[in-house]
Amino acid sequence: MEWWRIVAGLAFSSLIGGLAYRRGSLSASGWLGAIITGTLTFGFGGWAWGMTLIIFFVTSSALSRFRRAHKEHVTGETFEKSSRRDIWQTLANGGVGALLALAYGLGGEQHLVLVAFAGVMATVTADTWATEIGVLSARPPRMITTLQPAAAGTSGAVSYLGLLATISGALLIGVSVALLHAAEYGSFLPHLLIAALIGGIAGSLCDSLLGATLQAIYRGSHGETERRTSATGVQLPLVRGLAWMHNDMVNLLSSLAGGMIAVAAWLILL
Repeated sequence: MEWWRIVAGLAFSSLIGGLAYRRGSLSASGWLGAIITGTLTFGFGGWAWGMTLIIFFVTSSALSRFRRAHKEHVTGETFEKSSRRDIWQTLANGGVGALLALAYGLGGEQHLVLVAFAGVMATVTADTWATEIGVLSARPPRMITTLQPAAAGTSGAVSYLGLLATISGALLIGVSVALLHAAEYGSFLPHLLIAALIGGIAGSLCDSLLGATLQAIYRGSHGETERRTSATGVQLPLVRGLAWMHNDMVNLLSSLAGGMIAVAAWLILL
């Protein structure tokens, strides 16, 4: 680990986070979260790790802005938070990767830690892409548990368009990590690409499964919602799930699952 990378990571994450804040993709606290995760990921992981995080962030932010008004009209009050990410959303998506980068830099650059990182980032990218693109599907999604039709944006509902986005997002990260690692270290690891793809798809599906079973869903004035309170601050009744299993927790747990599944796939492929 070289200390100048931490300084460079701080500079890069501050700049990119600042641009995202000005464009409305991050709140002020989200900017801080981006600085924390970006500094740790780049500073302790290296160029390949930092660039992978940037690819996730830039593509996800672009997709969140794509047809934003239409998506907000379709989903209404379904989602817990707006598309302007706060610190808890940035940490839920990038926090595990940042901790893995810290372990990688301090623990001697172990391949298994890199594989776990690839699985985590593939999961959060696949899940974000599935959400941002899936709600645009012309056909209604179906619950992953019962296959019954559901409203667009319902937690645990999947569509063919969303599944295609899931595969595409996981594949992008798999290719990116493998190529960036090869460029930085001079060795191409094809199994890394495959492990990231498997971990990303599986992790994203875990997210949907948690959303359909354990995520806290409340009864709002216009149907089910992830929000705990109404626009006037009134506590909404819990319909299903666990009160502490909010969307950020679901994202965190599914990213951990994606990382572990990627490691398992890597060990099997060796």
